[in-house]
Order: sequence, then C-alpha cells, then structure tokens
Amino acid sequence: MTRLPDWPERLAALIIAAEHRPFDAACWNCGRFAMAAVVACTGQRPSWQHRPTLAAMADTAGYPRVPVPFARAGDVVLASDPDRLGVVLDAGRVAFVGPVGLLRAPITTCAVAWRIGW
Repeated sequence: MTRLPDWPERLAALIIAAEHRPFDAACWNCGRFAMAAVVACTGQRPSWQHRPTLAAMADTAGYPRVPVPFARAGDVVLASDPDRLGVVLDAGRVAFVGPVGLLRAPITTCAVAWRIGW
C-alpha cells in the first residue's frame, strides 16, 4: 500500500484537529487515533481483529514491524506502561491521545513500530 501524494498535509491536518481533543474511551482513544493516521497517510481504513494485546491486535492489520529508530512520520508506534498506540510526528517525537489532547513523547518511549505505506 502506498502513501497518498499529499499525506504530509493530511497528517498535519489530523494532528491539528486532534491537538485539544480529549480522550474518550468509546469515541477517541489510541486505536482510533492510530487508525485516523493510517487513513490520513494512505486513504484506506485498515481492518484488524481483536486480540488480547494492542501489539497483537495491531499486527493483524498487516503492516510490517520496523525497528523503532527507523520509524518515520505517519508510522504507528506502541508505547508501554500503559500500553498505548501513537503516531510518529518526526524522527524523534511521537504523539498519543491524552486526557485533554495530544501528548508528545520521545520516540525512545516506544517498544514497537509499524511501517504505514511506502
């Protein structure tokens, strides 16, 4: 699956829209944020299957895992303690859904990364 030509602009628009959107367990959580990023980058909604862990569930979407240091903007990442999915903003930062909007963290807080498109 390839990324859309305008994926950087689409991802930036998602980040702006989500900047102050608070966590909501049913409507806006880490999984929905990660899925929105995939749609922004590729234009396609991924399908996935329920599994006991977020990592196993994310693996069912079919995107390849990559070493975290090689994750690039728009890729999906998993941080632990607590487990949560996020999106790579740039070479060193990721964003996660937080109580009152997006939280940013160093990419080194992540344990797993998935390459979204090419």
